[in-house]
Amino acid sequence: MKHTKVKDLLASTTTLQEVNAKGWVRTFRNNQFIALNDGSTINNIQCVVDFENTPDEILKRITTGAAVSVTGTLVPSKGAGQSFEIQVSKLDILGDSDPEKFPMQPKKHSLEFLRENAHLRVRTNAFGAIMRVRSVLSFAVHSYFQEKGFVYVTTPIITGADAEGAGEMFQVTSLPIDNLPKNEEGEIDYKKDFFGKHTNLTVSGQLEGETFAMALGQIYTFGPTFRAENSNTSRHLAEFWMIEPEVAFNDLDANMDLAEDFIQYVIKYAMDKCPEDLKFLESRLLDEEKSKPQAERSEMTLLEKLNFVLENNFKRVSYTEAIDILRDSTPNKKKKFNYIINEWGADLQSEHERYLVEKHFKCPVILFDYPANIKAFYMRLNDNTEPGKETVRAMDILFPGIGEIVGGSQREERLDVLVEKMKAIGIDEKELSWYLDTRRFGSAVHSGFGLGFERLVLFVTGMTNIRDVIPFPRTPGNAEF
Repeated sequence: MKHTKVKDLLASTTTLQEVNAKGWVRTFRNNQFIALNDGSTINNIQCVVDFENTPDEILKRITTGAAVSVTGTLVPSKGAGQSFEIQVSKLDILGDSDPEKFPMQPKKHSLEFLRENAHLRVRTNAFGAIMRVRSVLSFAVHSYFQEKGFVYVTTPIITGADAEGAGEMFQVTSLPIDNLPKNEEGEIDYKKDFFGKHTNLTVSGQLEGETFAMALGQIYTFGPTFRAENSNTSRHLAEFWMIEPEVAFNDLDANMDLAEDFIQYVIKYAMDKCPEDLKFLESRLLDEEKSKPQAERSEMTLLEKLNFVLENNFKRVSYTEAIDILRDSTPNKKKKFNYIINEWGADLQSEHERYLVEKHFKCPVILFDYPANIKAFYMRLNDNTEPGKETVRAMDILFPGIGEIVGGSQREERLDVLVEKMKAIGIDEKELSWYLDTRRFGSAVHSGFGLGFERLVLFVTGMTNIRDVIPFPRTPGNAEF
């Protein structure tokens, strides 16, 4: 008999039918009640075993983590909190699980312990819910852009370009590390490397994406990116996924409109498709916050926070206005910020971003027109800016509980200005000659943004550490599994 998913069994409208279910045992109580889960839903289905007519050697093998197949009659459940259960007539053990060794026993585990068992943590309720939400959000990303007529572009993972100009990249080489070939100057001879040049893992698909936008009009990328930044924090990963739309003829205002509409769409999509998972994650977050002092607890529940983003227009504020607000704020005056804001030009930290969203404006915020010297070379220089206070057409979207979730800009479409900016920070014009061609041949105003997918998943699931929203986190000193 073909097996039926637990999700479909629990949504059934027909009882007294013979069914087969396969999954993993979550718990087995009183030698009679199996809580069976197959990953299709947060909910288990109860399978009632006729223990008097089941051999002891089979009963002993029904342990947490064991894979089983149950055949029986789907009947209305007598237990609270569940609509149906299976009265088991036939039970097969598909795979044993030694209760002395299986780490995911039915008890509360610390998130740190679960990270050490990332290959098994998805068998817990919390991580099953997180990964289902992640999957739905991933589909929503493609759904949004495809509905809007965007073209999906897969940009290179191995590249010779540093899109951010920060130099924090993972090098890719096939050269023997213990015997590197040298040229006459005594430097590593990359001409003998696989690609004949120095190459790295990409930090962004943006530059390549721009070239396609200047032919196809509107494109998006959605793929892995890599940063060799030694940031061992709850908000950083060395390997993560980026969503990067790029649109020809869009200025910064149109870019902000697109980002706001996109974020609200994917959040609503997840709320519509994953109500039970999000309800569970909300309860989990409430339990976790009970142990925190009142001042550190969230003012909103998870679902309230998600609705907050859906129901509020994002407030658009210039960087200059934000600096004035922060400089005059109580935590700044009382030196409660870890990074005190004294003057224009400061690079805003997460604590400043969260203050603007959560305390001052009490809604999502889009900051724009940042100082040129703290932003990337490809951002369009604003006209008529004060010498020493040059600004660029950049924008960041700030969210409650998380700070920056999106960074974007109108791109510098003027060839001469872009070349001068590249020279000023030492980017070789020849290396990016292909990129400059988009300004040489048919240049036009265009804009785009990048959204770190894991930060979006972090926000939607209510988790507080980015390592808990990606299947196998890659961080400084950690490349397990």
